[in-house]
Amino acid sequence: MRPRGAASGVLVLAAVFAVLQLANVTGRDTPDTKNYLSYALSLTGQSKRAAATATIDYVCASRAERARRDQSVHVVRFHRADPTAEVTAECREQEWAVVEPRLAAGQTGGHTVPYMPERFMRIFEARPGYPAFLVPFVLAFGVTWGLWAAGVVIACAGGVLVFLVLRTLAVPVPLALTGQALYYVLPCGTTAMRPMTEGLLMALTLAAVWGCALALRAGRPRAGLALVGGSLLALFTVKHSQALFLGLCLAAAGGVTALRRHRRRGRGGPASREVLALATVGLAGAVGTLLLARLLHYPSEADSLQDLLTDHFNRPDREHPWPEFWQLQGNFWVEWLRRQAWQPLFVAALAAGAWGALRRGGAVGGFLVAAAFTGLLTQAGHPDINIWGERLIVLAWLLPVVGVPLLLEPVVRGNGDGDGRVPLPVRRERNRAEAVG
Repeated sequence: MRPRGAASGVLVLAAVFAVLQLANVTGRDTPDTKNYLSYALSLTGQSKRAAATATIDYVCASRAERARRDQSVHVVRFHRADPTAEVTAECREQEWAVVEPRLAAGQTGGHTVPYMPERFMRIFEARPGYPAFLVPFVLAFGVTWGLWAAGVVIACAGGVLVFLVLRTLAVPVPLALTGQALYYVLPCGTTAMRPMTEGLLMALTLAAVWGCALALRAGRPRAGLALVGGSLLALFTVKHSQALFLGLCLAAAGGVTALRRHRRRGRGGPASREVLALATVGLAGAVGTLLLARLLHYPSEADSLQDLLTDHFNRPDREHPWPEFWQLQGNFWVEWLRRQAWQPLFVAALAAGAWGALRRGGAVGGFLVAAAFTGLLTQAGHPDINIWGERLIVLAWLLPVVGVPLLLEPVVRGNGDGDGRVPLPVRRERNRAEAVG
């Protein structure tokens, strides 16, 4: 497929995905949405009360829309009156009952509206990247359509990055488009459309993986290293724990790959230097994240642990949090594995993706596995089986999104010309005869 045709395919897939999202312009919010939205509105210059009003209106409109839809298909209540007004009024009363006393008490510091205790809100104050990304969309389209448009851009960008990663690995265009489509239809696309940080985290993580591919497979080490470093820096502003996890995982992947190459082929070689350079950038990103987080007085791992065990600081701090955390950690993964055994799609997809990445992706496949592993680390940091939508582990889905097309590459690679055509037996025999002749 020619470059113009490939670009058309990418744009068509993104456009189809965007049009489908018009079916759910509202009703995508999560409990974290109001924190990020109020932060973004504060960056536009709105007062705390104005930001609280706009945020509560958005959340309550979404809640009312979901209630209306649910009632319309309820076998008992479908014929009752539209509940929108009642749900909206009840929601506003509940939200203002929490926010109003805190505003009156002077809890107006920072950028976020005080929906939760101050210690909890400090966690979101340390994540300016996503609210800053929302600002131009909110200013241009308003709150509802602005959040929707921002989600479409983030989700579509993630799919395009999957395509770029696969093409850099010399995967045929049809399979690269398949990877882009997988990103949209698997939980990656659904989660990326939610007004929260995970979509931007996935896009930036994919950008880092693309940087690894550029450095190791495209002969562009400087561009690749710059992209990895820039992605880690951007991740710090969005969610610094992800920058830490990704930096550590990239450093580990680079170290393991370099050690294996050293044992097989001895010292030296351009590829080995590039792998070590990627590992160095990852390690520097992790160390820089730790130092910068301490310098900026960001919430520590101890704060995160107390947040987990005290229901967002609504209960007294735990005196011995670490033993409780490790007990909860063990219980969580036992239950998680039990549920995966019951519905093993995710585990099967991870296995297929890992096989494709490590078997067909070379050194880049190792970095892909490392990047996807950050999803497991994020989940391990929050061993709460009740967290909505399994969003914390969503980064792990990047492994099958990129790895499965790699696994399928031999089936559709054709004659090595990258056109994606399946070689027919007749063509093979004709080529063999011509070679003999």
